[in-house]
Amino acid sequence: MDISGERVGRRTGLEWSPIRGCRTIERATPTEAAIGLSFDRRPHTVLMATPDDVEDLAIGFTLTEGVANFAEILDVTVEAAAEGILVDVRLTPSAKARKMRPRTLEGRSSCGLCGVQRLADAVRPLPVVASNRPFDPRAVQRAVAAIGDRQPLGRLTRATHAAAFANADGELGLVREDVGRHNALDKLAGGLLRAGADPAGGFVVVTSRCSFEMVEKTARIGCPMIVAISAPTDLAIRKAEEAGITLVALARDDGHTVFSRAERLKPELRHVG
Repeated sequence: MDISGERVGRRTGLEWSPIRGCRTIERATPTEAAIGLSFDRRPHTVLMATPDDVEDLAIGFTLTEGVANFAEILDVTVEAAAEGILVDVRLTPSAKARKMRPRTLEGRSSCGLCGVQRLADAVRPLPVVASNRPFDPRAVQRAVAAIGDRQPLGRLTRATHAAAFANADGELGLVREDVGRHNALDKLAGGLLRAGADPAGGFVVVTSRCSFEMVEKTARIGCPMIVAISAPTDLAIRKAEEAGITLVALARDDGHTVFSRAERLKPELRHVG
């Protein structure tokens, strides 16, 4: 993936070290832009995101927020504006009557639920992912080992997250990066839909902690397993159990921990502990 000037800025800073003292350095910084998302020209939310793969982001957000399914999206238009980027998703009449989760604030890059008005809208029932596909622990490790080399923006800036889709053998296919972990996963969801991929045939890998919103998005994608580099929250584990999702976290070079639905992994892992 090409790193364009639009995605990266250059900033100077004053670095201090007890050994070297003070020195001026230059550092690459990821661009963060306002993405105004509307449905049928009706403004819905503003996302703070890395300004690439914007169409994937819009399509993925539409799916993972339960606004509409992929078949109900007629068109996506992307326009540059002085304040950021405007994206409009045109839906079929059957989707327009569906109740959206209302928002009143911008969605910040660190938060997947900014602006949600009601508690009932924050934690909603999730679809159950009914898949008996088994996975091997070595496939998880293979995917975790490979994701670092698939993050050009992350390696350059050390300030972004990535979300990737791995097949059953742990080989990475589509990878998306963003300053926001939720945005990266939405971009991945949109990219998978546009590519016609089968989410049930592999698993999601994210370079962040696993909160329940990440589980929610994985469930709405229809993927049976999510692997997170960092730790999960208690609610994420509970929601993963409810949604039939295998939640693997603390996935590092030396191993990983399975917190829910371990039966989907091979028998050698089922009886550990």
